[in-house]
Amino acid sequence: MNLYARLREREAEGRPLRVGLIGAGKFGSMYLSQARRTPGMRLTGVADLDPGRARQALVHVGWTADELAGVAFVESGAALIARDDVETVIDATGSPAAGIAHVLACCEHGKHIVMVNVEADALAGPLLAQRAREAGIVYSLAYGDQPALICEMVDWARACGFEVIAAGKGTKYLPEYHASTPDTVWGYYGITPENAKLGGLNPQMFNSFLDGTKSAIEMCAVANATGLAAPMGLAFPPCGVDDLPRVLRPRADGGQLLHRGQVEVISSLERDGRPVFRDLRWGVYVTFAGGSEYVERCFKEYGLVTDPSGKFTAMYKPYHLIGLELGISVASVGLRGEPTGAPVAFNADVVATAKRDLAAGEMLDGEGGFTVYGKLLPAAASLRLGGLPLGLAHKVRLKNSIAAGRAVRWADVEIDDSQLAVRIRREMERALATA
Repeated sequence: MNLYARLREREAEGRPLRVGLIGAGKFGSMYLSQARRTPGMRLTGVADLDPGRARQALVHVGWTADELAGVAFVESGAALIARDDVETVIDATGSPAAGIAHVLACCEHGKHIVMVNVEADALAGPLLAQRAREAGIVYSLAYGDQPALICEMVDWARACGFEVIAAGKGTKYLPEYHASTPDTVWGYYGITPENAKLGGLNPQMFNSFLDGTKSAIEMCAVANATGLAAPMGLAFPPCGVDDLPRVLRPRADGGQLLHRGQVEVISSLERDGRPVFRDLRWGVYVTFAGGSEYVERCFKEYGLVTDPSGKFTAMYKPYHLIGLELGISVASVGLRGEPTGAPVAFNADVVATAKRDLAAGEMLDGEGGFTVYGKLLPAAASLRLGGLPLGLAHKVRLKNSIAAGRAVRWADVEIDDSQLAVRIRREMERALATA
């Protein structure tokens, strides 16, 4: 609360927050549509590999010629970060390697950074957030994306004195989706390849949502930002909003959770493919315990849906608005110096896992591709395994054959240790593995 009032004060004082955006894709464009309508906030620069496309993105969401005149368009994130008229940077690239480079550049230039780039956060977020704190800047997850919204709900529950039992989001999931590829994805979405092409839809990007990779990446970010436990692979239990406190409670209490206090993603489909009643496909949730007979009685008195014992209940948000909500992060960072979620521990990891039998000599093609999907693991388990982080499983060649469903290890691939992303990830494993 109060962000809007403080933004209006900044507008009246002629001191708007000055923002630079890297990556003018869908998420970035959604933010651009709202930035021009928000007092106390000014977009001063956009970086994109195709500045002309970026300019067109602003026109597409309603920017006028006069408004465009106040925006600088550059080709590189580094050039944008170095500008004097940029105070807060938004990374909306989706590239782990680019995201790492941008955070380090922000540390060097003293610029806050909002990471839409959850892929980079899953790969090296705990170390990047530490570097940001040391540099005196704010590193923040992006409000509007589900991880930040989940972190907000966890913070709300804890600040109310409740014990968080589980937190996460909904998605469309069946076990067979883990093997989905860009060639099969449209059938699962009920879209013809022809219509997908006409709509400019990227099959590999959409497949990363379907095959479980994006869920693993986002729950990794939540676990690292909240301290909640990561399971040995997400279970994706089918669950509607009315069943949240019943399903997402510990097994000892009749639920499906291995841990009291963990992340989990729920499916909008029953295992036989039927739709779940009142699903949460687009939303986020938190389940929590009352902790006393008095509080449990309050749950009943005020109409909360609980599990049969009355000990557990839930709150949920049915939708998230992606980049349309991103201004909340910009305002929180710029006005309060507070992130809307940020890693506090190396608690979870996402490991590349074979979609099919892979032969030595094959080239991995990363998130949403034909070869691997991302599986959520506790960080300690990933390190014991020597698992290859999903964020580095792109354009690397296998040295060993990998059976379907098995994790790919560092030792199984030819890796270039000189790459910045590899160096930072290795440093994080050494520095934070036992922290």
